[in-house]
Amino acid sequence: MTAQESGTTAAGTETLRERLLASLVTARDRTTLLTSCVEDPDLTAQHSPLMSPLVWDLAHIGNQEELWLLRNVGGREAMRPDIDVLYDAFEHPRSERPSLPLLPPEEARTYAAEVRGRALDLLEGADFEGGTRLTEAGFAFGMIAQHEQQHDETMLITHQLRTGPAALTAPAHDPVPPYTGPAEVRVPGGPFTMGTSTEPWALDNERPAHVREVAPFWIDTVPVTNAAYQAFIADGGYDTERWWTPKGWAHVRRNSLKAPLYWRREGTQWLRRRFGVTEVVPPEEPVLHVCWYEADAYARWAGRRLPTEAEWEKAARHDPVTGRSTRYPWGDADPGPEHANLGQRHLSPAPVGSYPAGASPFGVRQLIGDVWEWTSSDLEPYPGFAAFPYREYSEVFFGPEYKVMRGGSFAVDAVACRGTFRNWDYPIRRQIFAGFRTARSESA
Repeated sequence: MTAQESGTTAAGTETLRERLLASLVTARDRTTLLTSCVEDPDLTAQHSPLMSPLVWDLAHIGNQEELWLLRNVGGREAMRPDIDVLYDAFEHPRSERPSLPLLPPEEARTYAAEVRGRALDLLEGADFEGGTRLTEAGFAFGMIAQHEQQHDETMLITHQLRTGPAALTAPAHDPVPPYTGPAEVRVPGGPFTMGTSTEPWALDNERPAHVREVAPFWIDTVPVTNAAYQAFIADGGYDTERWWTPKGWAHVRRNSLKAPLYWRREGTQWLRRRFGVTEVVPPEEPVLHVCWYEADAYARWAGRRLPTEAEWEKAARHDPVTGRSTRYPWGDADPGPEHANLGQRHLSPAPVGSYPAGASPFGVRQLIGDVWEWTSSDLEPYPGFAAFPYREYSEVFFGPEYKVMRGGSFAVDAVACRGTFRNWDYPIRRQIFAGFRTARSESA
C-alpha cells in the first residue's frame, strides 16, 4: 500500500468515525429531549398498554448499547447483568413492564450515560476494517444509533398517547402552495434491483439485493390526504361492509371505529388531538393514525388498491435512465432538510406537495418522511436472507401476521430511514405514525 493509499484509508476511517459519533450524539440528544420534557411520574407511568413506560425505553436503550458495543464488540464485562432480563423486549410484553422492578428515572439516566461514555471511548479506537462483521464499516455502532432512534420514535408515539398539557414543541411547516400536480404517475414494468447488499448499516431484512420483476402500474403522486379521507368517511366508508376485508370489518365493528385515531367530530368540523393540542384536522396533510384495514378499505372505496412492497420500492428507487436503484428517491446523497420531513424537526406531516427536491425520477413525492406508508405485502424474507446479528430482529416476525410499511415518518431520523428500510406491524395498529398512498394495475 502506498503512503497516499494509506492516507486515504486513514481519512476514510476518520470520516466514518465522525459520522458514527454524530449519529450516536444526535440520537442521545433526542432521547434526552423526550425524557426530560416531563416529570418523573410521566416517565414511570404507562400511558397505554400498547406502549412501555418511557423510563423502560430509556434503560433499554442503554442496555442494548452495553450488550452490543461494550460486551460484543469491546469484550467488556457486563456492567449490570442483573437488569438484562428486565430490558429484554422478548421476555416481557409491553403491558407487563410497569410491574417490573425497573430502574427509577435518575438511575436509568445514570446507567445510560455511563454506558455511552464507555461506548464513545470504544468508538475512538475501533478498527472498522480488520475486525469482525459487527465492526466492519462500523455496523454495530450504526445499528445502535438506529436502535436508539427507533425507540425515540416509539417514545414519541407514547407522548402522543399521553394525556395532559403539551410537553413538546416544534416549528410549524413552511407554507406551500396547494398541490395541483398529477394525481398519479405511471411506473413502467420490468425488472429492478430491490434491497441492498452494499448499504453498510442496512439491517438483515433489507438484504440481499435481488432482481424483482414488476408489472406496469400507477401510483399516487402524493400520500392520501385528510380531506380525501374525510370524503371516504362522509360517504359512509366505515358503515359499508363491502369496502372491508372480513377481518377488517370485524375489527371495525368490534371497536366501533368511525375515523382515524385521535379524531373527533364537533359540529361540521373534524378535530384532532396532537401532542396535547386540539386543532382542526388540516385538509392538506397526509392522513395519519390509520390502521392497515382502514387504508385497504379506503383504497377499495376509491377503486384502487394498496401498492405492493416491491411496487413501492421501484417507484422510490428505480432510475429508468440508468436502470439502477438509488439509495433514496432523489439519488444517493444522504437526506437533507430540502429532501424530506424527518428527525422530529416538526411534529406533524408536511402538506402534500412539499419537498419537491425529494421526488423520485418518476415524479412521486414524499416517499421518504412524513408518514409510514402501508403496503399490501406481508413481511417475508428476501431470497438469500440470513439473520444477523440476531434472529429476533426480523426472522421471528416473518409471515402473514404483519404488514409492511415503507418510507418513514416525520418521527424517523435519517439514520433509520432509507429507500430499502422495512417497517412492519399488525394490521390493527393505529398509534404508529402511518398513512398510505394507493395504486392501480395498468389494466385496471
